[in-house]
Amino acid sequence: MSRAGRVPARKETTGCRKRESVFTVNAYAATSATEPLAPTTIERRDLGPDDVAIDIKFSGICHSDIHTARSEWGPTTYPIVVGHEIAGVVREVGSAVTKFAVGDRVGVGCMVDSCRECDNCRKGLEQYCLKGNIGTYGGVGRDGEPTQGGYAQAIVVTEDFVLRIPDGIELDAAAPLLCAGITTYSPLRHWNAGPGRRVAVIGLGGLGHMAVKLAHAMGAEVTVLSQSLKKREDGLRLGADHYHATSDEATFTDLAGSFDLIVNTVSAAIDLDAYLGLLAVDGTLVNVGAPEDPLSVRAFSLIPARRSFAGSMIGGIAETQEMLDFCAEHGLGAEIEVIPAEKINEAYERVLASDVRYRFVIDASTF
Repeated sequence: MSRAGRVPARKETTGCRKRESVFTVNAYAATSATEPLAPTTIERRDLGPDDVAIDIKFSGICHSDIHTARSEWGPTTYPIVVGHEIAGVVREVGSAVTKFAVGDRVGVGCMVDSCRECDNCRKGLEQYCLKGNIGTYGGVGRDGEPTQGGYAQAIVVTEDFVLRIPDGIELDAAAPLLCAGITTYSPLRHWNAGPGRRVAVIGLGGLGHMAVKLAHAMGAEVTVLSQSLKKREDGLRLGADHYHATSDEATFTDLAGSFDLIVNTVSAAIDLDAYLGLLAVDGTLVNVGAPEDPLSVRAFSLIPARRSFAGSMIGGIAETQEMLDFCAEHGLGAEIEVIPAEKINEAYERVLASDVRYRFVIDASTF
């Protein structure tokens, strides 16, 4: 396979209709856990009656992409095209599509389908589909083909998993909202961030900076808990009321029992017991970062103040649309650095070194 390996698409039969790719697009793929991503081509499936074909304009780089490309969350089937922060424009719609038209500004997030029949799906919680949602990459679609993500020129997605991007958000700044935005919006909404609520955000990175913006827009009192004070000016500009360094032991003494909600956005091991001590009675620490190694919690970090330790994924499709509309209403978008495709591997290393403020976005015209 040339140019890092062409990602093939096989012909399959679904019901009475054959599914076969009809257009080829440029992309960037990972071919192993240790090799850099490189240019390739992939074939997108034919347009079914309920499908929307999207010309991708921008694709965000999420830490999840790196974990997957490097098989850090379990075995990855290669070659794989990652990317689940996708913003673009509709190029074609299927005959039964009613929600979108050619030229619409749209996005695709972390999933492209689910069973749509289980209790969770019927409640609009497709991210918690009991049969497992179909990831934008690394999954298997209903046509039996492996799903390939947004580091590409175009994608085909069933209309029920396409989001409308409001005119109030630029497409490049909107792309990271499809993961970083909804990953932080969902727990903030679920645990009632708003006026009178004290919210702390651990880490001011790709997820953390959106958590700060969103919590501030919701009316909460927002505190950033970061290793150092080097991003303090940024944190306050983004909407934080307070900023504290966790490398200073006094932080955990001075802020003990202070917060109703703590959102942990870092994908590294932290001393959860120390952070749980910062919660007020009935407070919750919710993990949205996903480190490779297990986390441990002492029971007595929870029991004395009826504290909770929770986790949260992305949101369902309806909630993701709600988030996009909220961001447009409040003038919110991600803080981004737009890069050409040839700099993806460099960007990965910079993400790992925390050298980005605050999300890399790939210009899809450079694939």
